[in-house]
Amino acid sequence: MKKVALIGAGGKMGWRTTANLRDNPEYEMFYLEVSQQGIDRLKEIGIQVSIPSEVLPEVDVVILAVPDVAIKKIAADVVPQLKSDAMLVTLDPAAPCAGHLPEREDVTYFAAHPSHPSVFNWEPSEKSHYDYFGGIAAKQSIVCALIQGPEDQYAVGEKLSRDMYRPVVRAHRVTIEQMGILEPALSETFAAAVITVMKEAVDTVVEKGVPKEAAYDFFLGHINIELALLFGQLPGGQFSDAAMKAIELGKPLLFKENWKDVFEWDNVMKQIKAIT
Repeated sequence: MKKVALIGAGGKMGWRTTANLRDNPEYEMFYLEVSQQGIDRLKEIGIQVSIPSEVLPEVDVVILAVPDVAIKKIAADVVPQLKSDAMLVTLDPAAPCAGHLPEREDVTYFAAHPSHPSVFNWEPSEKSHYDYFGGIAAKQSIVCALIQGPEDQYAVGEKLSRDMYRPVVRAHRVTIEQMGILEPALSETFAAAVITVMKEAVDTVVEKGVPKEAAYDFFLGHINIELALLFGQLPGGQFSDAAMKAIELGKPLLFKENWKDVFEWDNVMKQIKAIT
């Protein structure tokens, strides 16, 4: 049985992690929380918070379920208290990529992040179908990185991550730099920006007089088939000649020629520094 301390247990990410680990017999859980709201929230489900100085020197794993901007300060306080060969787990690559974890060679650093349920998931129940975030009922994949530490610690971190984000169908091993390219660069700086513009485009069409429900149904339906065509869900499927001509016209109107620079490491680090 691993002794695990969850820091930020009553917060947004900590609450989800608490729900998935609290009844797992493979872990002896200790919950750390500083906000009164989080403490009260935990108390409502019968969880009492622990005293950090009593817990941290004894645990095998510490999970930092806290905002990126707080990790540097919290890690600087936590890491010196850990025993040799303990593991520190972050739920996002930003802080490790930014160099916000203190130097200590005898502590393993590990990062794990959910991919969230795919738009192509088939889910058998209403509960799992509407679990958009994941970690409740819908299956999802995760990405994991062993930032530093012995190779055999990777399996420990992946197992814990699968339990945190369950149900997990695939765990992809990546480097911490690759995880930084995936988030924030791919999933937020690129995808969230593009999807925000997509919503603005639908709003613009509605402003021009198209009925809102018609615009939503038409747009979301076309997104579904276009994603299926491009991401291999319809083997042999392809855009029509007319659609290809529209794409050729649209891309130079919408995107700068150097838009892929968003994934160059210097730009990724600018994004990470802004977040942290």
